[in-house]
Amino acid sequence: MDQTLFIKRKKGDILVVQIYVDDIIFGSTNKDLCKAFEKLMKDKFQVSSLGELTFFLGLQVKQKKDRIFISQDKYVAKILRKFGLTNRKSTSTPIDIEKPLLKDPDVKRIFRYLKGKPHLGLWYPKDLPLDLVAYSDSDYAGASLDRKSTTRGCQFFGCRLISWQCKKETVVATSSIEAEYVAATSCCA
Repeated sequence: MDQTLFIKRKKGDILVVQIYVDDIIFGSTNKDLCKAFEKLMKDKFQVSSLGELTFFLGLQVKQKKDRIFISQDKYVAKILRKFGLTNRKSTSTPIDIEKPLLKDPDVKRIFRYLKGKPHLGLWYPKDLPLDLVAYSDSDYAGASLDRKSTTRGCQFFGCRLISWQCKKETVVATSSIEAEYVAATSCCA
């Protein structure tokens, strides 16, 4: 797997660079680091700068003096239109915890929930440390039929959840520590 997130720390400041196919976004706690990185990229490659980030890969980005807000209201509206859910009643909770999960009805319920919460997103206060932290866990041999473990993991950036996963592993671990190593590898790969 290619590395796509790069972090440079310099004298208490941080430069974060994210690459996706042929798109690059970057930001820093220090404007001079941003300017130096932009100059380096322009000197080495034929690139154009679009200025302050407002939209990237379906994410809307609103930058304030003390924080950044990331949301997907345009994407949610697009999905609601695509699946004919714009005129459906919204719901106050994303899932019904009293019933077992069902693939299609539960996805529709989640979008009905998002319809009623169009401005949900993540706030990133600019004064928080921008550390990347990951956690993983495994239920060693939890599947009774094939003894495969279920792995769970989550990743945080700057104290904010950015990714999570839960999956049945493709290999059978021979010990609980091996199951935890497999979980850590899945979580951090």
